[in-house]
Amino acid sequence: MRRVEMQAGTVAEMVAELDRLWPGMGDRICDSRPAIRKHMNVFVDGERARLDTQLRPGAEVFVLTAISGG
Repeated sequence: MRRVEMQAGTVAEMVAELDRLWPGMGDRICDSRPAIRKHMNVFVDGERARLDTQLRPGAEVFVLTAISGG
């Protein structure tokens, strides 16, 4: 797990900043609509989030990939 601190007002702004830091990261998190990809989960302070979800100062955001199998 990697921890990153940044300033962003929304999840979309956070994704853009992640893409600036690690080129291609935005495409891994979002599709072309843009929307969060179906196999990705973004949580803000423990609640499922969308790109337009507001981020308060000090918000804790988790970006997780869905895992399945048998």
